[in-house]
Amino acid sequence: MADPGTLGETVAALALVDHHVHPVLGGDLPRAGFEELITESDRPAPAGTSQFDSQLGIAIRRWCAPVLGLDPSPPPEEYLARRAGLGADEVARRLLRAAGVACYLVDTGYLRDGLLGLPAMAEVAGAPVAEIVRLEHVAEQVAGAGEVTAGDFAARFAAALWDRTSTAVGTKSIIAYRHGLDFDPEPPAIAAVTAAAGRWLREIERGEGGEGGGRARVTDPVLLRHLLWTGVERGLPVQVHTGFGDPDANLRRCDPLLLRGFIERSEPRGVPVMLLHCYPYHRQAGALAQAYPHVYLDVGLALNHVGARAAAVAAESLELAPFGKVLYSSDAFGPAELHYLGALQWRRATAAVLGAWVQAGDWTTEDAVRVAAMIGAGNARRVYQLP
Repeated sequence: MADPGTLGETVAALALVDHHVHPVLGGDLPRAGFEELITESDRPAPAGTSQFDSQLGIAIRRWCAPVLGLDPSPPPEEYLARRAGLGADEVARRLLRAAGVACYLVDTGYLRDGLLGLPAMAEVAGAPVAEIVRLEHVAEQVAGAGEVTAGDFAARFAAALWDRTSTAVGTKSIIAYRHGLDFDPEPPAIAAVTAAAGRWLREIERGEGGEGGGRARVTDPVLLRHLLWTGVERGLPVQVHTGFGDPDANLRRCDPLLLRGFIERSEPRGVPVMLLHCYPYHRQAGALAQAYPHVYLDVGLALNHVGARAAAVAAESLELAPFGKVLYSSDAFGPAELHYLGALQWRRATAAVLGAWVQAGDWTTEDAVRVAAMIGAGNARRVYQLP
């Protein structure tokens, strides 16, 4: 048996694949702007409170400060002053390169001013990036072009999706945000899609249902189902947001168990369904991954936000799910601290959980190292067919 003391060093040295992440935000951030981006809430914090007083806030000060040349756990004011002094580009470069991520699969569908494009992110990270195309974003671009009719929406969307994914490695659905996961699992009939597209296009003409950038927001459950099933037809792995997220999603309707009907109907297609985030439903997601060959999961996003409790969540995610069905992700968005911490927290949690099982005599070190490598990178490389 190999020395269990080597496990932590081995996990720390793994070159990870972050299979679901968002771009880094370029440019300096004032304190209020930074704090807005280290919480999933979209409301301002009450007077007299700070987002630094959270598991994520504590973790940023503890673990990111040394990467920026500070002692661990400085006061927030000192941390932010150092961040501003280095400048956003240097902060991003230090943190992303310290993360040890060999490839980022980037969801480009959530737009905000200042986000780095894929080439810029690859340069800052010193690692290749690949794109995950958000289905709803493509549909909104098609509808917003002003040349589509209800009758040709389905065909125009399919053509646009095939074009947009010509170099992508996966697609993503946010039906959990726009409706909930308790949707009719059957592919909608083309007549229903045409009727729903007509209603949506009329809303756009009237200037209703818009969001940032003047883009119409697709929320009709028939259209959302159609987008999801078209993503399955495209044949690339389909990521589906489940569980924890910002208040735009009704958490009660984000339980992945609600996807069982869709999962069963999509199984014959053989297209991987990637359950993202999952917390606090990660045990339910593990049961689905065990039952259905094409279902995978991660606990990205959660590990950052639960901070010092990351090992508990990581352990629970490995109770039922086959280890070849679990992937690493950070779901980081905006500040580079989240990209770095996602990787660090996963490494620390994984080493702690697997190390405890080795020490108890339940696992060998060889098995622990092999499983960590699968989750950290190997599973993503296989499922997304990465080099």
